[in-house]
Amino acid sequence: MLLNTYEPWKFAFSKEIVNLDEIQKDSWGIIGVPFDSTSSYHTGSRLGPITIREASFGFENFNSVFKKNINSPFYDFGDLNTIPGNCLKTCEILEETVNELNFYNIKPLIIGGEHSITYGSIKGVLNSYDNLTVIHLDAHMDLKDDFIDEKFSHATVLRRVHELDIDELIQIGIRSFSKEEENYSISNNNISSFSVENIKNSLDKINKIKTPIYLTIDLDVLDPSFAPNVSNPTPCGISPNDTELIFKELVGKNLVGFDLVENSSNKLGDITAITSSKIIYDFLTLF
Repeated sequence: MLLNTYEPWKFAFSKEIVNLDEIQKDSWGIIGVPFDSTSSYHTGSRLGPITIREASFGFENFNSVFKKNINSPFYDFGDLNTIPGNCLKTCEILEETVNELNFYNIKPLIIGGEHSITYGSIKGVLNSYDNLTVIHLDAHMDLKDDFIDEKFSHATVLRRVHELDIDELIQIGIRSFSKEEENYSISNNNISSFSVENIKNSLDKINKIKTPIYLTIDLDVLDPSFAPNVSNPTPCGISPNDTELIFKELVGKNLVGFDLVENSSNKLGDITAITSSKIIYDFLTLF
């Protein structure tokens, strides 16, 4: 049990935690972050960790897409003790928790919650890695400097992350943004943005990455036909098959952090929760 967490039920196929000192090095540690206080449209992503974990029990250990079992051990440490209404404090607590995982050579796998929490997770990862490329799957750029006078929000999170002096930001599936965000992206040569139509070009970009990678997935990158219950659904998105293609390109890369956010399912067995759980299941099969 980590400091600042509590345990609901666990993700399917996760290993029992007996002693932190005995956990296999470079394994993945799941942390749920039930926080959605800056959500501006469809609230409820604070329930994401619960609905996604429940949906995980519908899958077999053998992954038919990647033709392998989930062989590498991973652990579920429960949910973060968030501070409702306080985004920055919640991110600070998450950063501390990721630091604790790093101390035990465990890589963070974060289940949101809204996208603002990515800031805390990446800050924690950057405490252990000097160079970091962030791959960001989303319908939105999330590069606003402020949103409704707030610097820390789901709509500003990648702007705050970029300001942490990461090596590169690669955005995939983008199809909704302001002129301000477009100008910011164009003016920074370490930001690449790929529309839904340019998925193949994004795969070529991923193939060339040499640094450690943090992957953040906002569920609204998917077309609403696959994931309708997200915080800000946006038509004409990518498909789950596209995420599988991206994951196949990541095989052999140095992935050091992952989060999946903005699932706003409000009931068990919801299609968005199932799709979310499948994405995490596929990700864990890569190792």
